[in-house]
Amino acid sequence: MKIQWYPGHMTKAKRAMQEDIRLVDLVIELLDARAPLSSRNPDIDTLASGKFRLVLLNKADLADEDATKDWIEFFKETGIRALPLDSRNTGSARQLKGTILEVCKEKIERDRRRGILNRPIRAMVAGIPNVGKSTFINSFAGRTAAKTGNKPGVTKGNQWIRLDKNVELLDTPGILWPKFDDDTVGTHLAFLGSVNDDIVDKTGLAYELLEFLDREYPESLRMRYGEFAEEEDRKEASEEKSRTLFLMEEIARRRNCLKKGGEADLDRAALLILDDFRSGRTGRISLEKKEN
Repeated sequence: MKIQWYPGHMTKAKRAMQEDIRLVDLVIELLDARAPLSSRNPDIDTLASGKFRLVLLNKADLADEDATKDWIEFFKETGIRALPLDSRNTGSARQLKGTILEVCKEKIERDRRRGILNRPIRAMVAGIPNVGKSTFINSFAGRTAAKTGNKPGVTKGNQWIRLDKNVELLDTPGILWPKFDDDTVGTHLAFLGSVNDDIVDKTGLAYELLEFLDREYPESLRMRYGEFAEEEDRKEASEEKSRTLFLMEEIARRRNCLKKGGEADLDRAALLILDDFRSGRTGRISLEKKEN
């Protein structure tokens, strides 16, 4: 599935980030733990050149735990500190303050030698749309400091949030990059809800997601939707249908997604399959795993 999405406001947001980057000491990049490579904007590496870095694998509670551990090791090998995060967990987010001070200890020591005491660390929070930046900031701050929403494009402009005397955060709009060179990247971002659903064939998207889940996480599918017919039994009953179409129709029937006359409503089933995955109801799923 070929998916490209780069609305005009992202050009403006990127320009604002380029102007504000000089004001910060640290760039905190939030990635989706379920697809760390696809959710990593290559432009941020260029923007953050010369700054301290911290990567947070957000929504780690929805991702395959073993895969997340491997990704943390991957970033460590590239010299970037990375940590798993559930941004909805206030305690988890607040514990990051010590990590921020540790990552920026060189800057703190440099200030101290110059006689500059208690100057706060200024950090830019960056990432793609719908990765949970504003939720992270609110959990970290312990208050509603940034507007949130379960769809891309909620944060419209940069906003500074002072957490305490030690740390100030700059919330930025989610930005993608102008062109995905790999079709898989666009598909993964669509699975995650990081591109506008209105531009996507959601039934086709759910079909691809179901195909992936059946191949990589069949037990999670069974746990969510029940046992399915064995392959040989299915072929005898419906030789002309692909396994994925058979599964989609079965899920539609089991979840009462039906048209008049009892025909499976694949469009409604598609929305359910996507929502179950995005919310974690299908289980802890990682779309990408580190190559050994």
